[in-house]
Amino acid sequence: MVNLIYSNSLMSAEGETATQKLKDVINTPYILAVEGAVATANSGYYNIIGSMDGKPLTALSAVEFLGSRALHVLAVGACAVHGGVSAAKPNPAGCVSVTSVLQRKVIQLPGCPCHPDWFTGTLAHLLLYGEPELDSRNRPVMFYSQTIHDRCERRSFFDKGIFAKKLGDEGCMFKLGCRGPVTPIDCPIRKWNGHINLPVGSSTPCIGCAQFGFPDKMESFISYDVIKSEE
Repeated sequence: MVNLIYSNSLMSAEGETATQKLKDVINTPYILAVEGAVATANSGYYNIIGSMDGKPLTALSAVEFLGSRALHVLAVGACAVHGGVSAAKPNPAGCVSVTSVLQRKVIQLPGCPCHPDWFTGTLAHLLLYGEPELDSRNRPVMFYSQTIHDRCERRSFFDKGIFAKKLGDEGCMFKLGCRGPVTPIDCPIRKWNGHINLPVGSSTPCIGCAQFGFPDKMESFISYDVIKSEE
């Protein structure tokens, strides 16, 4: 179903031969999927993705002229959705989300990284059925409707008030800093690395990588402060 026109990590073409492919799609129907935050400081020159017409091509200018003409725009991953790690303090490059530089709807696929299924599933829905149902933050409901906490394999421990005191303990890891209760995504049923496991299954708290504001607003990722105060 997919004709991949441009991807700097997957295509064989280089230099202006590669960026020419971006120019060639302007007057054709296309979907733009953006990975990474958009650097805005110094007119975007902190993030140059190539050259076009003998001049440096910044991510900022590429997103602006391609995004304004695309049938659909997808922000793929935390950095593209809300700045993510790229926009974490002190953010000297002035990194922002794709939405911040485009005056249009952008389908948001947060996650660090974005699960391949979230991207390909959304793309397939666009091609076969049109725009999927989106929530108030333009995330596809089919992936982002329930929190990790809702379907966590350790949920029964939480309901019984049994909390882990250190990594590796049985029990809910909420008091160790788990962000599952505030992170809507389907990791517990989809899992990672070939649908094998997820952080909670490896006795590690969820760090909220699919939540807006990651990483700054999700810190600290593991905390013993609550446990120590109780002791």
